Amino acid sequence: MRDKMDRREFLRTVGVAGVGLAAGPLAAGTGDAPDSQRPATSDESAAGLTAPPLETVRVGVIGVGARGSGHVGQLLTLEGVEVRAICDIYEPATQRSVKRCVDAGRPEPAGYSNGPTDYKRMLERDDIDIVVIASPWEWHVPQAVDAMNAGKHAFTEVPAAYTVDGCWQLVETAEKTRKHCMMMENVCYGREELTVLHMCRLGVFGDLLHGEAAYLHDLRGQMHQIERGTGSWRTLHHTRRNGNLYPTHGLGPVAQYMSINRGDRMDFLTSVSSPALGRTLYAEEQFPPDHMRNQAKYVCGDINTSLIKTVKGRTIMVQWDTTTPRPYSRLNVIKGTKGEWGGFPTRVVIEGRSPNTHSWQQGDDLNAFYEEFEHPLWKRMGVEAEKAGGHGGMDFLMLWRLIYCLRNGEAMDQDVYDAAAWSVISPLSERSVANRGQSVDVPDFTRGKWKTTKPLGIVS
Repeated sequence: MRDKMDRREFLRTVGVAGVGLAAGPLAAGTGDAPDSQRPATSDESAAGLTAPPLETVRVGVIGVGARGSGHVGQLLTLEGVEVRAICDIYEPATQRSVKRCVDAGRPEPAGYSNGPTDYKRMLERDDIDIVVIASPWEWHVPQAVDAMNAGKHAFTEVPAAYTVDGCWQLVETAEKTRKHCMMMENVCYGREELTVLHMCRLGVFGDLLHGEAAYLHDLRGQMHQIERGTGSWRTLHHTRRNGNLYPTHGLGPVAQYMSINRGDRMDFLTSVSSPALGRTLYAEEQFPPDHMRNQAKYVCGDINTSLIKTVKGRTIMVQWDTTTPRPYSRLNVIKGTKGEWGGFPTRVVIEGRSPNTHSWQQGDDLNAFYEEFEHPLWKRMGVEAEKAGGHGGMDFLMLWRLIYCLRNGEAMDQDVYDAAAWSVISPLSERSVANRGQSVDVPDFTRGKWKTTKPLGIVS
């Protein structure tokens, strides 16, 4: 009875953040296939995939809650972009974004709010080139797959998938349709992350050895979102899963530093979780005893720590904690034979550049590093990005860059193999946690192409 009640409550409470559920609860694909390798369904790789340039990028958006509506607002500021359609199960959210387009002096986009699968009707349009997906996690895979099969490029929020099978579906569909499938990992476009990427490419840290990535963010307050909002659907994941539920914000930049899928790849991981205490305590303090938040059983450990080994022998520590009271951090650590960069707070030490290797350079001492190693993208667009906002400008720069690539027929900075490899850490961590931290192989979604794919360049 409790499972049935949770199902009904979940269907009822999915709201502004996206378009709800149609399949079973927490179902993103057809299940977690145990295989770490699947036979190719296409003769062509999607690595370095390019598509004919688009003079005007015509956009459909699925999910216009807090995240998706922000994307709509920033897309309206970009040259060569037309927002043609808006879809959200919550009609007032759809109409707010429609009105925002009209208020900006743009043609009125069509609205789609007739049930959780109305996005499929939107995909039938022949005047949409790309689909931006900002719906609940459960919908990322089916909506991206449906978009690509309908001849549209798919750009999905994070994580792109949370089952192994879902990751494979994205890869296989992108290879078959020759359509872009990019997970919009905005942190890769932060000023600090771009600067560190530039330093890594120039060999400033020497041979890379180890990285540390995290998403440490007290999000207990989202549990108050009952009818609509991110917490209305994300909270339920804490009652069904135990692992790292949100790995990509910290992992994405570190994976780019190490050229994962482009000269190296993640080989296996081991993962452990702490006790699950914080959500229960918070519910007891914040809600009446008979409230649904106190009726739920929270099984996801408050803190998850995973350790990844790459084929080249490097290590990556990935942490996740959205439950304990603590300041925000993504860690953002990269260590090499010549030095180290760390974030939160930002600090660096480089042998031969720093006064000594026993003291961090931080604060004003970092200015010289930014001046010398500022990424060309940030040099070109940083002022405009910071002015536009969105997590310090990273959101704007990400959208600007993907539109630039589409209009110029260039490959994306993040491809479908990145989306799969960064996202798959979530279900693999669950497997490892359930088996006392035993190691779990990371699938090679590139099927060997990582050996010859060139590292992400420093574009000018």
